[in-house]
Amino acid sequence: MIEQPENLVYKRIKFFTEHPPSLRLYLERKQSYFIAKRCFDIVTSLMICVMVLSWLLPILMILIKLDSRGPVFFKQKRVGFLGRVFWCYKLRTMYINKDADIRQASEDDPRITRIGKFLRVTGLDEFPQFINVLLGQMSIVGPRPHMYADCNKFANAISGYKFRNLVKPGITGLAQIKGYRGPTKDFESIFHRYQFDAFYVRNANFWLDSRIVRKTIAQIIGEVFSRIFKSKSKNMSAEEWNTPSLKTIQN
Repeated sequence: MIEQPENLVYKRIKFFTEHPPSLRLYLERKQSYFIAKRCFDIVTSLMICVMVLSWLLPILMILIKLDSRGPVFFKQKRVGFLGRVFWCYKLRTMYINKDADIRQASEDDPRITRIGKFLRVTGLDEFPQFINVLLGQMSIVGPRPHMYADCNKFANAISGYKFRNLVKPGITGLAQIKGYRGPTKDFESIFHRYQFDAFYVRNANFWLDSRIVRKTIAQIIGEVFSRIFKSKSKNMSAEEWNTPSLKTIQN
């Protein structure tokens, strides 16, 4: 069993004693939404596991094994709902390294494998988190769960940071569709992520959830096509560079 973090910020939030009546009343009124959202999470996750992961996962497992040594899956402690710590599952996208749990990956991180770059661009590395959703540890939409090692750092930088833990963490979230994906580079990045997370907690509803899901899918498709066209453009430039000029041929 995973132990809770020692820092008080990440001990389980005493919901009915630590928050003002107005906030408690607001979340009590949201109970029907949370129940319906849980049903949606279960049904959608089961469909994805049966219709997609059942055939796609074995292919990705083979590609990961052929690309580098190490396990197929990567698990990491993350802080979630009410400050509970859980194992968050992903497909491994890095070479085995001792800094995986304390150092975030950068865009051109040399630790990332060849297949890992593809998995990260497409978001396929996050698909095992549908298992976390089925286990009740995550939701499809919600604030992204941060690394266990980063939580105290973020809480020290931002007052009220634990507010984002009043809902389950998500596979995707409002901050992500607003461009805050990947590593947190500086305080400004952390602050803006938190602002979007806090906005989501206060305004969570089905319309917002559906918008986040649609936007996430559109962004992933756009990113994939962007990489494809960029790669083709580089290849065409290389061919043009190596093609002899008409004057050279005539001579």
